[in-house]
Amino acid sequence: MTKFLAIAALVGTTAIAGCTQGINPTDTDRALIGAGVGATIASVSGENVVKGAAIGGAAGALCNDARLCE
Repeated sequence: MTKFLAIAALVGTTAIAGCTQGINPTDTDRALIGAGVGATIASVSGENVVKGAAIGGAAGALCNDARLCE
């Protein structure tokens, strides 16, 4: 289930980060958005919320470096 959580957090973070294009978000902004998305997905799927927030936060902070949310 952790692999599902990681994929869902990455997809969710990328999708939400796309909504911030007009405000020129920093890595911190994307990490906070990702942490929220990851925690929400983890909570809904009955997984560890802290782990979901950590995965989502990392995905959010790094999505710009991977050119997924430019």
